[in-house]
Amino acid sequence: MSSTQDIVARLKQRALKDKEKSETDIEVKTSAKDLPKSKDGLTIYPSFNKMNLNKDLLRGIYSIGYEKPSLVQSKAIVPIISGKDIIIQQQSGTGKTATFTIAMLQVLYGLQNKNKSGLQALVVSPTRELAIQINGVIENLGNYLKVKNFCLTGLTNNVSGDKVSIEKKIKLDLKTLAAADIVSGTPGKVVDCLKRNQIDFENLKMIILDEADELLDENLGFKKQIYEIFNKINSKTQVVILSATMSKNILEISKKIMNWDNHIKILTKKKEISLDVIKQYKIDLKENWKFNTLQDILNTVSYQQVVIFVNNVKKCTSLYAFLNKQKFSIVFIHSKLSQLERLEQMNKFRNGTYKILVTTDIWARGIDVQQINLVINYDLPVNIENYIHRIGRSGRFGRLGKAINFVTEEDQKQLAKIEKYYKIDIPDMPSDL
Repeated sequence: MSSTQDIVARLKQRALKDKEKSETDIEVKTSAKDLPKSKDGLTIYPSFNKMNLNKDLLRGIYSIGYEKPSLVQSKAIVPIISGKDIIIQQQSGTGKTATFTIAMLQVLYGLQNKNKSGLQALVVSPTRELAIQINGVIENLGNYLKVKNFCLTGLTNNVSGDKVSIEKKIKLDLKTLAAADIVSGTPGKVVDCLKRNQIDFENLKMIILDEADELLDENLGFKKQIYEIFNKINSKTQVVILSATMSKNILEISKKIMNWDNHIKILTKKKEISLDVIKQYKIDLKENWKFNTLQDILNTVSYQQVVIFVNNVKKCTSLYAFLNKQKFSIVFIHSKLSQLERLEQMNKFRNGTYKILVTTDIWARGIDVQQINLVINYDLPVNIENYIHRIGRSGRFGRLGKAINFVTEEDQKQLAKIEKYYKIDIPDMPSDL
């Protein structure tokens, strides 16, 4: 006889199938005139079903647990599908990745007009980890579509083993890349493949820049590579730009690479950036107190998973060694690790095998692990705009998170700048947290 757990499991499975059937088999043609408008004049679609999406795409959306669109998804998915160039500035954890992925999959596979082969959509992001994560989102949302995608983060770095096995893997990667409709990659690898004629943009419909403030920053090395990429695309290619922060300088650069006369902006004013779902605290201390204070916090504060941010590789490795010696469940990620090592470490953390991650700002942007509910800034970020990226690793999709900031006497000016920039007042950490 079946157990009650089996009965409940079957009922849940049946309910999910009924939901998929009701929301994918019945196509509702929705008029935008019947839907509410946002303050910026954009139509708000209250459900995915009202967006007239392909039924197999809807199946993918509902199968991974989405029930209704987030605010940015409700405003931006349909305009992207319409083909307009668009800039989206929304804070971390609001569903930006799913926004462009759903729209991209609808354009490429949902409109039943795909009659060209070759690369048709390119997603560019600043880190390998983010490119890999985006590729995973594409696969999950496109699970019921015949999606041909490839993650371009380095051909020889994707495998370990002897020379023969590596060469075989490279050949297989090149074959998969040549057949891909969608590529998620980092700027350097995309440019390298362009120069080697391993990809071309002849049929490229859409290019997406994720974490654009970093990709287009004057002081970082990506900007030249982004310009090289844009010099190869045709004028009809749709441009989608996304980030949690967006400076005036980035907007000015965007004018050079977008159809500025026919574009849409979905921007959040600085004063409207909400950190309410993340409870933020500070601890005033001396630099040489940090080790022991951190150990006390990890032993007393409740958390599912925690990310600890430091400002350099040396401190990352020393902090990992200290906590590992204390028998904490910990991994670390920084820029000096190989791609394979970083991927292995990230997977150990993502699947819950390890509860603590110590890292540099390489992990501050875009990475989504739902179980993170505590972020510790062991060092305050040097770049003020990275503060929201860091603490945004907790409080994903409106869930309550906590952020604890270690503040030395030398950090007081930086803390004041952060509080002024985000119009917040960070209190001392209470004794009963």
